[in-house]
Amino acid sequence: MKIIKTSVLALTSVMVLAACGNSDTASTSDTVSAQDNGELIVSTFAISEDVIQSDVFAPFTEAEGINITHEVGNSSERFTKLQNNPHSTIDVIELSQNNAASGVAEGMFEPLDEEKVPNLALLVDGAQDAVDTAGAPYTMNSIGIIYNEEAAGMTIDEWSDLWDPALEGKISIPDITTTFGPAMLHVASAHAGVDITTDNGDAAFQALTDLKPNITKTYTKSSDLANLFQSGEIVAAVVGDFAYPIISEANPDVQFIVPESGTYANFNTLNVVASSENKEAAYAFINWKLSEELQTQTASSLNEAPTNADVELDEETAANKTYGDVAQRAKAIDFTFVNENLDEWINTWNELMNQ
Repeated sequence: MKIIKTSVLALTSVMVLAACGNSDTASTSDTVSAQDNGELIVSTFAISEDVIQSDVFAPFTEAEGINITHEVGNSSERFTKLQNNPHSTIDVIELSQNNAASGVAEGMFEPLDEEKVPNLALLVDGAQDAVDTAGAPYTMNSIGIIYNEEAAGMTIDEWSDLWDPALEGKISIPDITTTFGPAMLHVASAHAGVDITTDNGDAAFQALTDLKPNITKTYTKSSDLANLFQSGEIVAAVVGDFAYPIISEANPDVQFIVPESGTYANFNTLNVVASSENKEAAYAFINWKLSEELQTQTASSLNEAPTNADVELDEETAANKTYGDVAQRAKAIDFTFVNENLDEWINTWNELMNQ
């Protein structure tokens, strides 16, 4: 994990963040200037850092005069670090929904207020439903299958195809501790024909036992899949849609499919850390992340599906995102249920996959 300082000087006179897409933000800068220290520490995902700097951080700094320092890493490691450090200086943290739900339940985050984050009112219905339990959803993603049809020697269009003996030693799936680890368990349970909430995952692990001969590796960073495809170690993988551009750029022969039977969704969310001393700046940053302007931009540059209902994507931009028809097929995961079972699932997973 690393911490990076954004080298943009604060403006002499603070400008209004008009880009936040809502006129209710007109007084935000004055409030931030009066109450905060002109610095903001954001904990975020380790992906496309140069694009995040140019498209997300720099415009906010230019408009608000607030320098951003950011910490990067995957969701679970950053959440655990915050959880174990009551003296953390993190102001805003971006997490996957399961980690965020744990943080909300543990009182680690400041309850969000629509008066301070007016763009919350513009969220699509499913995203609004997640605010109280997980924070402010700024993008929705889901899992699909990425594969090289020629190398696989077969067409893959459904989850059940991953269990085909022809794929022995040729696929990779997300580790249980990753954003989509719990979703992989849901896929396995559905393959077994069992609702995972009825047996706490027993059927899912039996299905994973059956799948294990096909799994050459589990992964913790989706970016690692690009090298696995390139080396020929795998021909298929279960992955979040947000990772497709990175993998396909290095491996143009791969394709991404979302089975017609459906997929499982995850919101990435934003929360203000309860111990933050820069709460007004943190609220302004979250409002910017939820704005129509920024979400239209990051739909293209970061492959993020928008949660702002005012954002409309053309067909090309919408491809490989949890948007439109794919969003309609995306099933919600009960992360309260997941978190109640996660410790036991991790132990069972390690016994199964690491032996």
